[in-house]
Amino acid sequence: MKPLTLSRLSTPLLSFFLLMQTQSLIAESLPIIDTHIHYSHDTWDMLPPEKAVQVLKDAGLKKAFVSSSSDKGTQLLYQAAPDLIVPVLRPYRKRGELSTWFKDETVIDLLEQKLAQNTYAGIGEFHIFGDDANLPVMRALVRLAAQYKIFLHAHSDAEAVRNLFAQDPNARILWAHSGFERPEVIDEMLASYPNLSTDLAFRYEHASNGTVEQDWLNLFNKYPLRFMIGTDTYAPERWYYVIDHADWSRDWLNSLPETLRTNIAYKNAHALASWALKNKDY
Repeated sequence: MKPLTLSRLSTPLLSFFLLMQTQSLIAESLPIIDTHIHYSHDTWDMLPPEKAVQVLKDAGLKKAFVSSSSDKGTQLLYQAAPDLIVPVLRPYRKRGELSTWFKDETVIDLLEQKLAQNTYAGIGEFHIFGDDANLPVMRALVRLAAQYKIFLHAHSDAEAVRNLFAQDPNARILWAHSGFERPEVIDEMLASYPNLSTDLAFRYEHASNGTVEQDWLNLFNKYPLRFMIGTDTYAPERWYYVIDHADWSRDWLNSLPETLRTNIAYKNAHALASWALKNKDY
């Protein structure tokens, strides 16, 4: 039997074969900006900066938004790869402050010092829920973001996001994990707040087997400029998933039309970073 060659394929079969090849190349080469990377103090020894940067490069990332507990991790990665890292300032000195930082007024001094010393695209990822978003420390954080013209990366429920926008209707907020909310709630929030964007970190229900679920596809089509990719390396072992997550993301992104695919993969995140870093020493 003669080996199968392109010249021996029927026209429909040849078209299908070429389409599969094209989609495979797109999936492999599609750049991604990951907007939810942490490099915290318990990761440095396991994964030194040079190796961490290599993981991000091996994942095919165009950029990575990095915030860390403490900020030293972000600075280590930024020093190692300034063209790759988009630095974001987390208001945590160490792990274990998720439920206490917004009651600690020394956090304000920490943020003011860091913002004066370094360049950042945003403040976060921070955890704040409900009426706690109206406490003095959080209000100061919102004012600092406005002063430095940078975004807020909020791990919050919808109520907290509403409170943040009530304080500053012009704030730019990246909603971590899309609030872990249902599509209908995300739809309501995006419709209400034009400056709200969302990341898909640690969300897997929107796609399976390389196909986007219909309710999520409706959201993506309705708000093509508001969704971004994220992994969330909240613990050291999560770094083992950065490459796999990028590959999985390319798989379902490849099912979308080109403009929507590239928007979610990297263009939306690039636009947010460019806005925040404009006229800054970066």
